[in-house]
Amino acid sequence: MAVYTLPELPYDYSALAPVISPEIIELHHDKHHAAYVKGANDTLEQLAEARDKEQWGSINGLEKNLAFHLSGHILHSIYWHNMTGDGGGEPLAADGVGGLADAIAESFGSFAGFKAQLTKAAATTQGSGWGVLAYEPLSGRLIVEQVYDHQGNVGQGSTPILVFDAWEHAFYLQYKNQKVDFIEAMWAVVNWQDVAKRYEAAKSRTDVLLLKP
Repeated sequence: MAVYTLPELPYDYSALAPVISPEIIELHHDKHHAAYVKGANDTLEQLAEARDKEQWGSINGLEKNLAFHLSGHILHSIYWHNMTGDGGGEPLAADGVGGLADAIAESFGSFAGFKAQLTKAAATTQGSGWGVLAYEPLSGRLIVEQVYDHQGNVGQGSTPILVFDAWEHAFYLQYKNQKVDFIEAMWAVVNWQDVAKRYEAAKSRTDVLLLKP
């Protein structure tokens, strides 16, 4: 039985046009995201077989594969909900997301400073990766992470609340090799309501790192 399943999109393939074309959304979700789900499930089966047979020669590769595919599944599951055709702009108290707006200002000095940092982090990721806004529970602040592949360069315990996919499959059919143009366009479809809900949920989890007995 599969442990992980591909979630349905919260909108149709054309909902994010013209920022992201229907063709990209269909391929990205139905092929690429589905492959990460399958990869995570397949790796769990292979690990179970290794335990049963007590054969650990491939443990390094299997653990890396699990981290890669599972992180890919998680980040993509956030990614789809982080976007809406009615999104964009910046979070404002008038729209009911004042807590997120205040946290961004406190953590980065201003929304403009945050936007610049996340844009640069996503656009300059070497090879494949993500730009991520995450809640860091030890300090209680927001941080930007530049994630390599799906799982590298990540602070332990941080919770992603806004993710920009900078893999070529996310944009190449439409933006060719202009990753910067794609990242800049992404700001027009950010679903701040979703990001704010994720921020409040992450902030409400106390002692998540169990640093004290």
